[in-house]
Amino acid sequence: MEKYIEILEKCPLFEGVKREDLLRMLSCLGARVASFDKRYTIFAEGRPLRAIGIVLSGSVQVERVDIYGNRSILTKVHPTELFGEAFACAGVEAMPVSIVASEPCEIMLINCDHILHTCSNNCGFHQQLIYNLMKDLARKTLQIHQKLEVTSKKTTRDKLMEYLMIMAKKNGSNSFDIPYDRQELADYLEVDRSGLSAEISKLRQEGVLESRKKRFVLL
Repeated sequence: MEKYIEILEKCPLFEGVKREDLLRMLSCLGARVASFDKRYTIFAEGRPLRAIGIVLSGSVQVERVDIYGNRSILTKVHPTELFGEAFACAGVEAMPVSIVASEPCEIMLINCDHILHTCSNNCGFHQQLIYNLMKDLARKTLQIHQKLEVTSKKTTRDKLMEYLMIMAKKNGSNSFDIPYDRQELADYLEVDRSGLSAEISKLRQEGVLESRKKRFVLL
């Protein structure tokens, strides 16, 4: 576990926790690390979820697939970030989404009950973890509202521009990288890939933006 300390120190769940206390805390929480290949389904839709995941390397995506096989990406999760906490804390018996490795990754898994309930050792850090978990859940709620702002737009062009403006504001620059390739971006925006590519080409020709792979510049 020691090799992950620097990553875990930046994790929202362990905010305010001293480095010397982290290893003891992880032992008390029963934390374990698992590795997954690209496109491996870590948590499947329709199954119960009791664990919270922390990305240590690589990345994962929270995805939803409709009955016609159309994929929608809700969010991508990067190193130091949490996933699955809302479903684990709620004790859902059937996940409405799947969590999939978008590239080879290492994930730390912690049973949610070990965070929410004081252990037999009566460790004093549980209140701090619960506070941090609530803050993270509130932040994730804001992210959901942000996605709704994007996908509620009526046209592919409007969805794309809304998303790019949000990313520009987030990065504090009109030049930035997005976390998605073209197919993933289409799935996040919930639009057809060919239509998205056509709109990006039009916006380039109109001098609205420049783009190359995951790099965008708003002009």
